[in-house]
Amino acid sequence: MSLFSRKKHAPIEPFSASTHNLAPVPLVSLDDPDRKSTIGLEYMTYEQLDEFGQELDAVRQRVLDDLGQEDADYIRRVVRLHRGFDVIGRILIFCVFFWPAVVVGVLFLGISKILENMEIGHNVMHGQYDWMNDPTLEAAKYEWDNVAPADEWKHGHNYIHHTYTNVHGMDRDIGYNMFRIDEDQPWYPSHRFNLPLAFMLMMLFEWGVMYHGVELDEYLAGRLPKEEFQARKKRAMRKIGRQVIKDYALFPAIALVAIAPFTTWWAPVIVLGANIIANIMRNIWTFLIIFCGHFPAGAETFREEDVQNETRGQWYLRQLLGSANISGSK
Repeated sequence: MSLFSRKKHAPIEPFSASTHNLAPVPLVSLDDPDRKSTIGLEYMTYEQLDEFGQELDAVRQRVLDDLGQEDADYIRRVVRLHRGFDVIGRILIFCVFFWPAVVVGVLFLGISKILENMEIGHNVMHGQYDWMNDPTLEAAKYEWDNVAPADEWKHGHNYIHHTYTNVHGMDRDIGYNMFRIDEDQPWYPSHRFNLPLAFMLMMLFEWGVMYHGVELDEYLAGRLPKEEFQARKKRAMRKIGRQVIKDYALFPAIALVAIAPFTTWWAPVIVLGANIIANIMRNIWTFLIIFCGHFPAGAETFREEDVQNETRGQWYLRQLLGSANISGSK
């Protein structure tokens, strides 16, 4: 679909959540299925937790029932904005004879990638816009502008992280198997290098997300079957190839053929550098936003035994206790 496409979109049907599973996947204790979870008991009684869950389910249903044209117009407006920034940015980075244009082009391209990853890709892959009947915004088909394959992101983020948020031994996002960010994590000598490792991850964040999704550590520990690991590795290599060709080969090659003979033979290098910087901009932004979500002081973590057999209300409360607010404009 082009930037200025007037193609008619599929009609938006009245959306109902009645066929959706309202409950998270429970962590059931096989040893004691009658055991009650202790999550939230320092704040509420079991009865209050049940009421809390019902109240938030009602809020959820109210929001789902209100979805409609306004929401569809919003996401399509963001998609157009992203594409506009992308097109203008890529044109400007080819203006190698006028460096201020290249600088603005890098900024526009970086903003485009941030919008696509964080406001479009993340939300679309959550299934947030499946109700629109728009195949370009369907979670099962969407592939984002990132070296991490969408399938691995959806499994690791949508399912593992959001179901078992901040549960030690289950939520692999706690420290990403690199950092010690919580006092309940065991300490290893490598944790002396938390700061330089964090800086390195920030600069290369999309590659860290890709590696995290492949789950090499789970495979080496014997918790991931070889066939599944090989399939993930194959998807990752295929996605890396597409992204590297697009950003680091295709556009520099175009600059070499179309721009360099008339300007400077440094043109492909400048275009390559512009793409690298734009990707680093996106990496820094996503790193900062994601690390603000669950890692700051005050965000609680939980033990696996504490969340076994948790109720809907306890699951909601755990999401709140394990998350941090970010102040900013709307």
